[in-house]
Amino acid sequence: MFPLFGIMASKQVASAYFKDFHLLLTGVICLATSIEKWNLHKRIALKMVMLVGVNPAWLALGFMISCAFLSMWLSNTSTAAMVMPIVEAVAQQIINAEAEAIEMTHANGAINHALELDENMECEAGDWKEKTKQVDGDCNGIAHTAHTVCKIEKEKNQASSETGGKYRSQRDHMICKVMCLCVAYSSTIGGLTTITGTSTNLIFAEQFNTRYPGCQCINFGSWFVLCIPITVIVLLLSWVWLQWLFLGFNFKEMFQFRKPKSAKELASAQVIKEEYKKLGPMSYPEVVTLVLFLVMALLWFTRDPGFIPGWSSLFPQYPGFATDSTVALIVGLLFFIIPAKTVSRTSNGENIVFDYTPLITWKEFQACMPWEIAILVGGGFALADGCEVSRLSHWIGSKLTPLGSLPVWLIILISSLIVTSVTEVASNPATITIFLPILAPLAEAIHVNPLYILIPTTLCTSFAFLLPVSNPPNAIVFAYGHLTVIDMVKAGLVINLFGVAVVMLAMMTWAVPMFHLHTYPSWTVPHSLANTTGI
Repeated sequence: MFPLFGIMASKQVASAYFKDFHLLLTGVICLATSIEKWNLHKRIALKMVMLVGVNPAWLALGFMISCAFLSMWLSNTSTAAMVMPIVEAVAQQIINAEAEAIEMTHANGAINHALELDENMECEAGDWKEKTKQVDGDCNGIAHTAHTVCKIEKEKNQASSETGGKYRSQRDHMICKVMCLCVAYSSTIGGLTTITGTSTNLIFAEQFNTRYPGCQCINFGSWFVLCIPITVIVLLLSWVWLQWLFLGFNFKEMFQFRKPKSAKELASAQVIKEEYKKLGPMSYPEVVTLVLFLVMALLWFTRDPGFIPGWSSLFPQYPGFATDSTVALIVGLLFFIIPAKTVSRTSNGENIVFDYTPLITWKEFQACMPWEIAILVGGGFALADGCEVSRLSHWIGSKLTPLGSLPVWLIILISSLIVTSVTEVASNPATITIFLPILAPLAEAIHVNPLYILIPTTLCTSFAFLLPVSNPPNAIVFAYGHLTVIDMVKAGLVINLFGVAVVMLAMMTWAVPMFHLHTYPSWTVPHSLANTTGI
């Protein structure tokens, strides 16, 4: 519509649909494709969970750490989809272990009131045990598993009410809810940490660098240093809140490391160990993928760390030419070149001929590439350019100038709460695409460092914890049937507030010296002059 209404030429609009962001996304998806293809993500997740133990509270924290780490490098949706089958298998083992422990106690005559159960109740318990065994052998089918576990849960609750509430099925259900919400929320929270962790961060970086090319302060390293404390704090607060809301937070019980493990904990540990054993020893493709992942992260961190000269300073005649997408593309290209098999030899020392297969193929890459996000973001860039060319963003900024009389912290809080509310019912990329072209002129109009308003707005756009439809990880865990909408609303509302509060704390403390937020930077002046003069 821009060319038809004389706002921008078709060539200008088309050029907005493929920028540095898309090249960075391409390289990251190459890494994510290889990680998922060779099950490196599953190995990392299971290993982290094994390290923290099998107490329900520590188990939930283990899943949260695993999901948060993986979502720094993979998409939030892929992380939740990968970890949830593991959580479901653990949940089934907890339910089965409880049933078997109770039945063994009944068989030994340890509980007197067990003798009062009528014959029909015993038959129902036997049927239920048989059903749980069937589910245990079918944990790979998501829809079938969710349906069957819900059916088991219903029968358990019915049995519990008929036995006077002595059966601890309600707590089992609460454990399932906690672990599901931990996966959903940590998949989103972890994505905040890196520029490539979520699409909203990438959109912000591209739009900011396009609008303010003179500012070179937003890169992988600076963003990571800013956001890793935010991620850790919000993650821990979320963990404590979910434990307290659904299970109660018993510090004394949690830190009794020498306490004998219950049947549930032993069953959980067993299923995790079995899942890890199924992976076998670390394969050659996994090792190569891990090495390339570490190389990519190291090159990102050391390109322009800020406190010391980075490797980009080796090319002083080309300042700003090398970006994070340069690293992503170079490493991403290697995934299409390095073979997925090593050359083995026969007893005679001759090479065995094998078909050359790279770590990933183009078809596998295409299957993982989120083209819809790439086109959506391109449309957002075109929309932002149209707002600039038509001077709409300048007009909006002038209308918002009266907000300059408010304290800066209040402007940040208002904008953060607005985007947090909007993103519950709109997609995160769409929300950030709408608000960035509005808030940048506002910052210029009231002579505030644009980063002061744009960074918290970007981070708060990811805080979509309230509803199943708010983001894909929420929808994935909700589909398993352990949660209700009310559960997610109760848990998510408080975590939204936690997130906004921690972001506000960051912007008022450690972000100030990092980006010199209390000074109006010189790199905004040329842009402001261009707006006012109509250039």
